[in-house]
Amino acid sequence: MTSSTLDPAKALSRHVIPAGDPWSGVLRRGQTLRIVDLEGNQSADTLFYDAHDPENRYSAADTVRRQGALYLSTGTRLISNLGDVLLTITADTCGRHDTIGGACSRESNTMRYGHDREHMHACRESFLRGAQECGCALGKRDIACNINFFMNVPVTPDGRLNFADGVSGPGKYVELRAERDVICLISNCPQLNNPCNAYNPTPIEVIVWSPAGSRPYRIA
Repeated sequence: MTSSTLDPAKALSRHVIPAGDPWSGVLRRGQTLRIVDLEGNQSADTLFYDAHDPENRYSAADTVRRQGALYLSTGTRLISNLGDVLLTITADTCGRHDTIGGACSRESNTMRYGHDREHMHACRESFLRGAQECGCALGKRDIACNINFFMNVPVTPDGRLNFADGVSGPGKYVELRAERDVICLISNCPQLNNPCNAYNPTPIEVIVWSPAGSRPYRIA
C-alpha cells in the first residue's frame, strides 16, 4: 500500500458521486485522479478511453497479461486494447482492485438473484447514462470489461469467482496519473444483492489535481 503526498485542499476539482450515479470527465496527460471510498466497501466500476480515439480503450486482458498480475495496485499500468499505457496507479491505500468481476446489469441480476430483481438499477445503466452525458459519442458497444475499484473478487483454486466482503474501508483511496488524454467513466455501483459493497451502496468522491502548465480539466 502506498499513500499519496497530494493535498486535497490544492486540488483542481472535487466531486461526490452518490450511490448508483455515474460520473464522466476528461483527464489531460499528467493530471491525477483520486477515487475515494468515503464510507468503505463501495465498488467504483470504472472505464477509461483514449480521449482522441475512444476505440483505443482500457483492456482488462491486456492489463492482466502485461502486468502478470490479476489484481491492480500501486505501480500497475492500465493498458489499452491497442497496447498503449492509458494511466498508472501512483498511490493505493486499499491494497488491491478487481479486474474480472465485471459490471452488474439488470440481466445478470435476474440470472444470479431471481426474476424479482430484474427491475433493480445496475452499473450498465449508469455507464450508458454517463456515456450519454459526457458528450463523447460512447454507446452500448463501448461498455467493455471494467475495473472494479475497491471490490474484492477472489479467484478460487478451481478457477471460480467469489464475490466476497470488501477489503476497503472509510477514506481508502486509489490514485491514477493519466499518461495521455483520457475519458474516465465511473458507475458508483448500486448493487444490493451481493457483499461487494456490504449490501449498502454509499457515495464515493473523485478528486483531480493538475500539474503546472497543463491544459484545463473538463467534467461532463
